[in-house]
Amino acid sequence: MIDRLRSMISGVEADFIDIRYEIKTETRIGFAGREIRNVGSNRTDGYAIRVGKNGGFSSATVTREEDVPRALQLAVEGAETIVATGGKKSVLADVPVVVENVELVLDGDPREVGIDDKIELLKKYNDLMLDQPRIETTNLNYIEIGREKHYVNSEGTAVSEEILTTNIAGEVIAKSGSLVQNIRVAIGGADGYNRLLSREDVFLKRAKVAAELLDAEPVKGGTYNVVLSPMLAGVFTHEAFGHFSEADIIEDNPSLREKMALGEKLGSNVITIVADSTMPGQIGYYEYDDEGVAVKPVTLMDRGVLTGRLHSRRTASAFGEPVSGHTVAEDMRFEPIVRMGTIYIKPGEMTLDDLLAELGDGLYLIDGKGGQTSGENFTFGAQYGFKVKDGRIGPMIRDINIMGNLFTTLQNIEAIGNDMELSERGGCGKGQLNIKSALGSPHILVRNMVVGGV
Repeated sequence: MIDRLRSMISGVEADFIDIRYEIKTETRIGFAGREIRNVGSNRTDGYAIRVGKNGGFSSATVTREEDVPRALQLAVEGAETIVATGGKKSVLADVPVVVENVELVLDGDPREVGIDDKIELLKKYNDLMLDQPRIETTNLNYIEIGREKHYVNSEGTAVSEEILTTNIAGEVIAKSGSLVQNIRVAIGGADGYNRLLSREDVFLKRAKVAAELLDAEPVKGGTYNVVLSPMLAGVFTHEAFGHFSEADIIEDNPSLREKMALGEKLGSNVITIVADSTMPGQIGYYEYDDEGVAVKPVTLMDRGVLTGRLHSRRTASAFGEPVSGHTVAEDMRFEPIVRMGTIYIKPGEMTLDDLLAELGDGLYLIDGKGGQTSGENFTFGAQYGFKVKDGRIGPMIRDINIMGNLFTTLQNIEAIGNDMELSERGGCGKGQLNIKSALGSPHILVRNMVVGGV
C-alpha cells in the first residue's frame, strides 16, 4: 500500500503533500436490560489528503482510489485560493523523515473470537449486575474498533500502523420507589481481548455502589477540603487543564496564551502533569500520529511550572516550540487536529490513608459523571462520595457537583497519592470523537473546593 500511495502523490505540483489511507472496522453489541438490542459490524476505508502550496493548506477526502487524482488537484487549487484571497498562511515545523511499519501486538486478538463468544461474555457481565438486589436495569455495550493506517508524505516519510481497541462499557441503574441512581462501568484497552476476561469483580462492585446510592444522602452544598479519586482527578486534568495544553485551543486567544506561557507557575509544588501515549496496552496508546510524527512523552507541568505543550507541525512552527506527535483524526473522514492521548497527574508518595488523615474533615469524591468547562472555569459531576471525619470514611453521599477555577484549583492541590490509575475507556469530543483520549491520576487532596448540592 505504501508504494501505491507514493505513486499517487508523485508529480503533483505542491510544496507539501500527505495522504493517509485507512481501513476502519467496528463491531458493536448492546444490551438494554436483559434484551440484546444490537449486533453489528462494519468496515469503511478511504483516503485523507492534505496539500500545502505557497503557505496555503487544503484537504480532501475520498473513498475510491480512482478519485484520488482529482481530489489532489482540488486540494492544490484550494491551497492556492486560500493564499490568493488573503487567507492565513501556514508553515510546518521540520521533523525527521521516518520509514516504519508498526506491528500490532495483542494479548488475544478479538478478530479471532466469534461473535457468539463476545455476546456470551457481554451477557455474563450484564446478567451479573442485573441479578444484584435493587438493580432495575442496565445498558451495556461491547465496542471493538480497529484503525489500519498507511501514511505517506512528499518529504519521504512512510508509516504504517494498526491500532485495535476493545471495551465493555455502560451503566447500571438502581431504583427504589421513585428514586433512581446510576453508576458507569468500563473495562478495556489496546492490548487485546484477554483484558476483558475474568473481570466479574468490576461489574459486581459497580452494581453494589449503584444500590448503595439509594440509601445515600444528598451532599450539602458548600466549600470543602476534598480527596478526589483517580478517575475524578483525571477528568479534571483532561477537561480543565489538558485542553489548554493543546496549542490550537489557545492559539488565537491572547489572554490564554499569556496565562499558559511556558515557565509560568500555575500550580502548587506537588503537581506534575504528563501526556504520554507511548505506554503499551493503554487505551490512549499509539506510536505515530496522523502526520507521521513519532509521539513522545511531554511533561506539561513540572512541580507547578508549565513546561510543555501539545502540538501539530503547524502549531509547533507558529509557537516556536517542539513538535510532540499529538495530531490525531477520528478516522479518514477528518483532517487531524491537536489531541491529547493519555494525560495524567504523576504519582506522589502518599497512600490513600495518608491523604485521608491529612484531610481530617471533608469529602472523599469518586469518579466523574459529566460536566463542562467555560474558559478557565469548570463544573464536573462526581458519581458518588463519602463524608470524612477525623480521617475516617463515613456515610455515602450522592448528587455531587464540583466547580471552580482551573488556576485557583491547581494552586490548591496540596498532596498527591502513590496509586495512579488510568482509564480503561477513552473519549473526547473536541471537534471529532477521539476514542484514544485517555486520562488518569492518583488520589489527590484539594483545599477549598466548591461542592454543589442541596
